[in-house]
Amino acid sequence: MTQKNSLNQTFSKKPKRTVTTSSIRSYAISLVLLLLLVVFSLANPMFFRAENLFNVTRQVAMLGISAVGMTFVLLAGGIDLSVGSLLSLVSVVCAKLMVEMGLNPAAAVLTTLLMCAGIGALNAFFINEVNIPPLITTLGSMTILRGTSYVLSDGRHIWGFPDQFRVIGQGYLGPFPVPVILMVLFFLFGWAFLTRTPFGRWTYGIGDNEEATRLSGINVKKMKYLLYILSSLLTGIAGIILLSRMSSGQPKVGTGYELEVVTAVVLGGVSIFGGQGKLLGVLFGVLIIGVLENGMILMNISDYYQQIILGFVLLAAVGFDNKVSGRLKKNT
Repeated sequence: MTQKNSLNQTFSKKPKRTVTTSSIRSYAISLVLLLLLVVFSLANPMFFRAENLFNVTRQVAMLGISAVGMTFVLLAGGIDLSVGSLLSLVSVVCAKLMVEMGLNPAAAVLTTLLMCAGIGALNAFFINEVNIPPLITTLGSMTILRGTSYVLSDGRHIWGFPDQFRVIGQGYLGPFPVPVILMVLFFLFGWAFLTRTPFGRWTYGIGDNEEATRLSGINVKKMKYLLYILSSLLTGIAGIILLSRMSSGQPKVGTGYELEVVTAVVLGGVSIFGGQGKLLGVLFGVLIIGVLENGMILMNISDYYQQIILGFVLLAAVGFDNKVSGRLKKNT
């Protein structure tokens, strides 16, 4: 009984060094966001206009929703590289259900989200039961899902949706865009789960010490199923919002999306090694990606250079996480 209580403390209480790590990351990410705002506002006066700032929040809404799901997976020590291809498959499948099969938008959305849950469960199955590492499992899924979206669409765009479907991605509630409202709601949902429920503590525990969490009586395999299903569901919702915004199902959408999501989450202070990070930091990370991309567009930086810069940002974020975590481990 004493051993079990000791193991419970391993994941129900955060180590002292976690607070220090979070503080360092919070200051760093706040400084980066402030610096980007200053640089881009000086480079182009249009950047700080209200219309442009609204565009930034609207553009990052889908990224933010997917980032919430990725946060849970990374906190548990996993990763999901299939999110970009899943975004593509959602775009194609939901479009075909409405246009070619004649389903009403609600039924099409529900069917598509059930498909996403199944894909998340399938990823978890290969990770749990076949013992394939998450990186390899979701890399394989990424390729399979992308190919499937091209097969189903024959490489063509699909359009002709009912007008009511456009509200999801193009509508407003008062002065606020519906996608932004949904992003905020999902961040609040994620924050509540991570900080106010045993599910959140178990998620941190798996990433911090999976064996101790398992020995404490937590069903780690079941948790991984739920985490990957959650990640796929949230990406599915992001894909439906994107489909509504574009008014066209396109198999090519989501290319490189997984890089953006992982970059935003790691940049937001979630450790790539699991067990550390907060959703507030992830929100800052999402905003940094949005500000960075919007600012580069206003400065007429080509897409090719944007990809290079985004890659360097990811390397810098992971390198910073590695250095901070390593330094604090030496001091404890």
